[in-house]
Amino acid sequence: MSSPKEILSLIEQFENVFDTYQRSHQKNFEEIIQNVSNIWKNMKSEQEKVENIAEKIRQQNSELTELNTESSELDKQINDLKAKKEELNTKILELKDTLERNTNELKKPEFELQTLNSNLNSVNDKIHDKENQKANLDQKKLDNEQKERELKSSYSKEKMEELETKLERIKLENFFSSFLIENSDQDIPEVDILANIMAEGGQANMDDLKKKLDVPPIMAVRTIKQLAVKGIINLNEETGQITMI
Repeated sequence: MSSPKEILSLIEQFENVFDTYQRSHQKNFEEIIQNVSNIWKNMKSEQEKVENIAEKIRQQNSELTELNTESSELDKQINDLKAKKEELNTKILELKDTLERNTNELKKPEFELQTLNSNLNSVNDKIHDKENQKANLDQKKLDNEQKERELKSSYSKEKMEELETKLERIKLENFFSSFLIENSDQDIPEVDILANIMAEGGQANMDDLKKKLDVPPIMAVRTIKQLAVKGIINLNEETGQITMI
């Protein structure tokens, strides 16, 4: 049978071991909370990139639609001018025939011929200008389509897979901490709080959040304030609004 001194020694050893375990557990737990916060920041940053790229694509699509409309209008104008050119060519041929048949009345047909030739040159110049405008528009359309393809490819499936790989690496690097949490008999309100906030898109209300937690409201409020002090979340105590940093 052990003596009281031996029993006290065993108790002291047990307390030392338990204190060591508690400190190790707390250190791992703080690292997990920080990792959760970092993951959220990374996800938020990637989401902002996606939204910016989507807005750029939308703007490119809008500009491309306007260019297509303007191009169609120029096509119509060019076709109208070409039809007018054909009409003028027909009249010129008719006037040439008239000129040949009526050599005694050259002045009037000749004047009309000069006028029509001048009009023809003017129409040809307009056609040339419109064709140049259309060529420029076509080039702008090609440039915009290329920009759209580049924007769409800039946030490709490979980037999403890269983010998932980073998350998996973080999980592996913190395997021991994750194992302690998943297999511990204790509820860890900090993790529940962060998980609930992230599930709500990074924002939550304190009153709603307290109802979802399996801990007393007083403990929930205290834990939320501790996370705010540590810089993991933002807490507006007047409105009760909580946001991930």
